[in-house]
Amino acid sequence: MTVMYGIKNCDTIKKARRWLENNHIDYRFHDYQVDGLDDVQLQALINLVGWQPLINTRGTTWRKLDEAKRNATNNEDAAKTVMLEHPSLIKRPLLVTDHGAALLGFSEDSYQHFFAENK
Repeated sequence: MTVMYGIKNCDTIKKARRWLENNHIDYRFHDYQVDGLDDVQLQALINLVGWQPLINTRGTTWRKLDEAKRNATNNEDAAKTVMLEHPSLIKRPLLVTDHGAALLGFSEDSYQHFFAENK
């Protein structure tokens, strides 16, 4: 089963969930704020897509970090620490299939291609 990682109140998550439901795709939603996120889970996500793509540098949470913390987030260990402290920094949605395929972000086209390739 596909797992969607994100935060329930995110507008992009809402669009992505609606797309999955309209296309009758079974998935499980993992909300970082409700279900949590630990070091092992985060490392597995980093192994799939890399630490740099996971950090949402366009979001409010990133902009609210002090400049020193943003500048220090320049390697995997530092990024993991910051993402564990502030899970809303993680770009969303992130889809992960039980076969290990992953897709970060949402667009209707990318979802159509992703699920066509990962049946």
